[in-house]
Amino acid sequence: MVLAMSRPSRHPKTGIFWLRKRVPSDVVARVGRAIEYFSLQTRDPGEAKKRHAEALARLEARWAELRRGEPAAGPGATTDASPSPRSLSEREAGERAGWMYAHWLRLHRENPSQQRFWPTDLYRHLWRSPGGRIEHHEDGRASVRAALGFAEAEKVAELEAWCRDQAETVLSLHDVEADETSAVRVAKAIAAQVQRASLSLAALAHGEPDAAPATARTPTPSVKPAKAIGLIELVEAWWREAERTGKSESTRESYTNTVKQLVAFLKHDEAHRVTVDDVRRFKDYRLATRKPNGQLLSPTTVKNSDLAALKSVFGWGVANGRLIDNPAIDVTVARVSKVRLREREFTAEEARRLLKAASGLERGKELPQTHAAKRWIPWVLAFTGARVGEIAQLRRQDLRWVEVEGYSEGVWVLRITPEAGRVKTKQAREVPLHPQLIEMGFPNFVAGATGERLFLVPDAKGGIAGPLRGLKNRLGEAARELVDDPGVSPNHSWRHRFRTVATEAGVSGNVIDAICGWSSKSVGERYGSVSLRARANAIARLPRIEI
Repeated sequence: MVLAMSRPSRHPKTGIFWLRKRVPSDVVARVGRAIEYFSLQTRDPGEAKKRHAEALARLEARWAELRRGEPAAGPGATTDASPSPRSLSEREAGERAGWMYAHWLRLHRENPSQQRFWPTDLYRHLWRSPGGRIEHHEDGRASVRAALGFAEAEKVAELEAWCRDQAETVLSLHDVEADETSAVRVAKAIAAQVQRASLSLAALAHGEPDAAPATARTPTPSVKPAKAIGLIELVEAWWREAERTGKSESTRESYTNTVKQLVAFLKHDEAHRVTVDDVRRFKDYRLATRKPNGQLLSPTTVKNSDLAALKSVFGWGVANGRLIDNPAIDVTVARVSKVRLREREFTAEEARRLLKAASGLERGKELPQTHAAKRWIPWVLAFTGARVGEIAQLRRQDLRWVEVEGYSEGVWVLRITPEAGRVKTKQAREVPLHPQLIEMGFPNFVAGATGERLFLVPDAKGGIAGPLRGLKNRLGEAARELVDDPGVSPNHSWRHRFRTVATEAGVSGNVIDAICGWSSKSVGERYGSVSLRARANAIARLPRIEI
């Protein structure tokens, strides 16, 4: 039986269990990947085993259907039968695991004391019976004392499963159909290499000389994926799957830009050649890069944008059998505490200054939509707490009049929806208009708009991503001319101010969250919903802004 005993494996950092199963060679072409790898979405070992078994059954059924769907061989034709399972000797298993020593050192060499996944003191308990020793007491009783506590035994099981996952990956990359005994031999050989490397790291962490430097490192397994893949090709393949999981177009653009910058930096486009040192050098290069305004990129941007992109794309490549390892997985940027000299929302005076300028804005040579954006968006942000992009992409049909209990004249409601463009939560929400916006004539402005979009002119293909980005920049520049304090964000500080003002007006936190599109902070808050009437009551409590 070939690798039939796969088990759920726990992620070393998140603790969430995953399924990792090598796809049988006779259906790899139809499945489109060499390894099935996905989250079981639980940290509970019992539940993970149950979900793992159910998922395996679904995979086996799917593979069986793929096999049945193959055309029958014609007369005299030969069939490509799956190769018989191979039996690997201990020497052969060791050869296929030898690369792990240098790989583990390379991952943790910069900060050896931070290698905590592999506790060297538990290595001797791997693949051994969990039995204990017999203790005799003075009263004649005998008891068995367990060799390991529950937590240690659980960790041992996790390490064994992790080594087995690595063995399955290595065997798949070598295109070896191994029997069960051989798979365990490779897993044990990998464990031995990780143990040896971890002991070296422990010595380095204590300042001891490195007895086995990794400078002349053994190359990563002397195999390559079925087809070498370029970096640009890799990010495009990642996107084809990520798009179906709900990732936004802006994420695709950001990740693609990062990969293109990496290609320009490395001066090659070969994904399998990228090393941990390459990623570290790229990180340092990005930290030294200046924005158009002359300021350095922030460490947060490099960490949450550049490194996050590389970790995701390379990680997808490993999970789908395109790469052997993820060179970005352990590269990070030290957290920098920002010096904050003020609150992040606009002060009352700053808000009045911005809104007064918006009300008195005269039309210049700019497009009518741009003028309308500068005129109305600051006011709408002040009374909705919305993100600037959510308002900038509004359409005429996104404002409607509805009947609400307790409001005899009805309520004007803005619908912020993914149908209009990007919404961070991917969920539509309705926000009643404040009476001051109605008095100022915002509904009349919407009714008189000539195009579908209130503040944008879509590009030649009907897209709004580029025009939206440009409009947000222009709004930010206009606000910066009036409030140049770097402690506030020209567009986003309205969102901070809304929560402060709403809280002072006595609006409850869950209602504020519903209006602004923030996630619930507790399980209890996820039950029930905030009615439109409750939202209208909350908006009505906000004070007018006199300019």
